[in-house]
Amino acid sequence: MNRVAIIDYGMGNLRSVAKAIEHVAPDAEVVVTSDPAVVTAATRVVFPGQGAMPDCMRELDARGLREGVIEAAANKPFLGICIGLQMLFEHSEEGDVPGLSILRGTVKRFDDPHDAVTGARLKVPHMGWNGVQQLAPHPMWGGICDDERFYFVHSYYVEPAEPGIVAGLTVYGAPFTAAIARDNIFAVQFHPEKSAQAGLRLLSNFIGWTP
Repeated sequence: MNRVAIIDYGMGNLRSVAKAIEHVAPDAEVVVTSDPAVVTAATRVVFPGQGAMPDCMRELDARGLREGVIEAAANKPFLGICIGLQMLFEHSEEGDVPGLSILRGTVKRFDDPHDAVTGARLKVPHMGWNGVQQLAPHPMWGGICDDERFYFVHSYYVEPAEPGIVAGLTVYGAPFTAAIARDNIFAVQFHPEKSAQAGLRLLSNFIGWTP
């Protein structure tokens, strides 16, 4: 049986993620957990989050979850969502804090973005529906059209040191990384649990993904 652990470190609406996964995988065992042993025992791990990076890192460590996340990201299907993408990298400009350093690169704030056509200033946080350009085929994109729209809410974005791991781009003033893929890790800046049918399809793909 698929045992899906959704990591709970006190940040974000985890029930919406759990409900979406339960919807696409009714036969899976889905558990929201802050227990490192449960994370270790799971067959797949989802690492979501909302809020400020310094708070997220502090709460992750306070619950003793750091090593469990690092271990899961090393050896089982692993899906990062929003802050759960950003925390995988080395450093964030938000609060000038280190991340988990699972992936090389930094997290940067949108710097006064402007619409490329009209020149109008764009709001930060970036909030709403935007198309995602798929840079390479991947099982997680299965059945999802290129440039499909997903729902974003964020003020910061990741800048990987290895361009080859970028799996999706979105334009908000300028292109930024919307998804990364490396080995058993797939992580997205958008919220699949809030992205209608395309988001549900991505979550369904995760349940069936065998890296």
